[in-house]
Amino acid sequence: MPELPEVETTRRGIAPHLEGQKVSRVIVRDRRLRWPIPEDLDVRLSGQRIVLVERRAKYLLINAEVGTLISHLGMSGNLRLVEVGLPAAKHEHVDIELESGLALRYTDPRRFGAMLWSHDPLNHELLVRLGPEPLTDLFDGERLYQLSRGRSMAVKPFIMDNAVVVGVGNIYATEALFAAGIDPRREAKGISRARYLKLAIEIKRILAAAIERGGTTLRDFIGGDGQPGYFQQELFVYGRGGRTARSAAPGCGKSSWASGPVSIARVARAEKLRRQAGSYRCLWEPKGRHITQALPVIFRYLAINSSSVSGRASSSGMQSTGHTCWHCGSS
Repeated sequence: MPELPEVETTRRGIAPHLEGQKVSRVIVRDRRLRWPIPEDLDVRLSGQRIVLVERRAKYLLINAEVGTLISHLGMSGNLRLVEVGLPAAKHEHVDIELESGLALRYTDPRRFGAMLWSHDPLNHELLVRLGPEPLTDLFDGERLYQLSRGRSMAVKPFIMDNAVVVGVGNIYATEALFAAGIDPRREAKGISRARYLKLAIEIKRILAAAIERGGTTLRDFIGGDGQPGYFQQELFVYGRGGRTARSAAPGCGKSSWASGPVSIARVARAEKLRRQAGSYRCLWEPKGRHITQALPVIFRYLAINSSSVSGRASSSGMQSTGHTCWHCGSS
């Protein structure tokens, strides 16, 4: 599903070609989206000039002189610019033709998106109860901490709740929790203020980085200029169930959840996983569960203290040089 960075990338891609342009006509080939496209959309939008293209959460707001087109990409939708008259393929449901000779084409194979019309979009029933934007000053760790008090739900669905903060979908929630060192299964109420302050910083950083790189290159996503995004190869944990997590760089400095003396069995297992990982040195080891059966994000950082295990480590073929972090392999 396109998440906030994908939608923002789309907005940035189409806005320069739409703003200031007059709509010549609207072609609707199939009105059957999640909510039916208004039958009079062509009448409402044709002849109007597009003033501004905005985003609220994962909704695109195409503001005309009178009224606003609210668009949602659903699970597989995309908006891209084509030449007027280009034959439509299957699943290409809507063309908004401009006097410039370009058309904004909406494609949605699963038809789970939306194209609705409103004269007061921010008070529309789909938008009025949304939380703050994550990249604004209205969102911070203190907000997460205060709203989490008394909440027994897991922290991952908590930060994915659009009433808490908008636009933190599955991919970016996974990445932000990993970066903040928070187990996604923990109860929201059990996480400290300091952790939430760190988590908010990571959410902002990761979303901003994804936007700059054009969103994630997921199977169904195409940017507004027809090009895919370029962030998926930088995801550390999402989509890597049963494999090792990526490491940002040697000597990552991540704090260890499990430090101090450990059994030789865990040392040997960590070394085996490290060898299997190849160039990916950063490991997360699920305790009591085979790696291929683990949830995508289960963090177990092993810190090996040479004073307590150096002899046993040497017997297993490992070279111990002081305090070794098995999160990233650095000493």
